[in-house]
Amino acid sequence: MGKEKENERLKERLASAASMPKDVVLGAAVVTIIGAGEVCIENYRGIIEYTDILIRVQTKGYQIKLQGKHLQIEYYTNDEMKITGRIVSLEYCK
Repeated sequence: MGKEKENERLKERLASAASMPKDVVLGAAVVTIIGAGEVCIENYRGIIEYTDILIRVQTKGYQIKLQGKHLQIEYYTNDEMKITGRIVSLEYCK
């Protein structure tokens, strides 16, 4: 097992033992879906692609791909964004 995998597993065990949220310890993305019209993504790294039918966002370990109609990024900060529109699919990609 690689050193990076070992570090991730150690962090997961520490988070569990200390009752700390994994997103805080691991920097994992938090995705909140509200109906078919709103998605909030926390702990993202960057916006890869942005059109009104496709938004791709980079997180620590993967990409999040949203497809739909009239998609727009309502707001974004250094660690959080809100996407609205008619969301048809959300996919996690390596």
